[in-house]
Amino acid sequence: MEHDLENTLPLLARTPAALDALLRGLPEMWTERNEGEDTWNARDVVAHLIHGEHENWVPRAKIILEFGESRTFAPFDREGHARLSRGKTLAQLLDEFAEARAAGLKELRAMKLTREDLKRRGRHPALGAVTLSELLAAWAAHDLTHLHQITRIMAAQYRDAVGPWSRFLGVLHCAGHSEPA
Repeated sequence: MEHDLENTLPLLARTPAALDALLRGLPEMWTERNEGEDTWNARDVVAHLIHGEHENWVPRAKIILEFGESRTFAPFDREGHARLSRGKTLAQLLDEFAEARAAGLKELRAMKLTREDLKRRGRHPALGAVTLSELLAAWAAHDLTHLHQITRIMAAQYRDAVGPWSRFLGVLHCAGHSEPA
């Protein structure tokens, strides 16, 4: 499927509400537990998404539009969310994510991107040349990756409790799929 910005925007706009509906008010056993050493919990994932709003998607789109391939994106600090989330509750992080995403989408819409703009290229520090269209499609897929990650983390809390049903519950057999971006 080819990327279509008009189909991407509604998905990006819904992620904060989807996370809010899934996570707000849940007992900490669902939101503060992870899958083991050096893994994230749901709270970490929300903080990571906020960090991405500030440091990744729209800032990189601006770099593509202003500098093209002549300026390489700064590497994304995949642990930058830890500083951002210190001392905040999950409810505060969910609110902050909703605000940051709304601001980012408003800024993106104000760019009034054309088909030609979407073909413009930038330079990723690890991937090399990328188009603005690929960046925006990756933003949507990134959201879906982290929604999947959160449901996988949550399901793992009942890995033993489900007993023999485990073999029918694919989410319990799914390992992480992401590599550093």
